[in-house]
Amino acid sequence: MLKVKNIETWYDLIRALHGISFEINKGDVVALLGSNGAGKTTTLKTIMRLFYDLKEEQPEKGTIEFLGQRIDRKDTSDIVKMGIGYVPEGR
Repeated sequence: MLKVKNIETWYDLIRALHGISFEINKGDVVALLGSNGAGKTTTLKTIMRLFYDLKEEQPEKGTIEFLGQRIDRKDTSDIVKMGIGYVPEGR
């Protein structure tokens, strides 16, 4: 269902994610665990395209697919319509 392949995300000149890859299949239960600054939130925001203001922008490297469709070039609103959401901590 969700395939993340070798993504990289940058904060200005700082590479926040480097070569992140994973696959989540239907029925899987998944948790992202790690210490502060490990990249959990950055990974989710990258999947949701919350870092990219323009449709043409995308992660520096890698691909993200959901239900067999590439979503790393879609608008955040289109990703939400497909069924992916992000709820920040404390909400």
